[in-house]
Amino acid sequence: MVTREQVFEHVYEKYGTRPDYTFKQFPRYAALRHANNRKWYGLIMNVSKENLGLESKEELDIIDLKLAPELIQMLKNKSGYFTAYHMNKEHWISISLKDAEPSELFQLIESSYMLVMKK
Repeated sequence: MVTREQVFEHVYEKYGTRPDYTFKQFPRYAALRHANNRKWYGLIMNVSKENLGLESKEELDIIDLKLAPELIQMLKNKSGYFTAYHMNKEHWISISLKDAEPSELFQLIESSYMLVMKK
């Protein structure tokens, strides 16, 4: 399990990123922006499990990350990984923070950061 705060601490220490709360109607949605080009490499949201295809109205903290389509195809078969909510389904994936293993999640954040840096 990973908390929002752990993600925020990690991305600040590694990339100097602070969460960007850009949506007034969704005050807990936090964009993670690349320092050089301001493009998003992550978006942390609290969404209903229904939005992820699960049978519950309970809210879940997720992170959307931009990854290579081949990697997304492999990850979608794992528990806690979902077709991207609120983003392009081919290039983004949603990951439950509750189900995330910290070292794997932080590696995927690194991949997303590097991918956005190239664009």
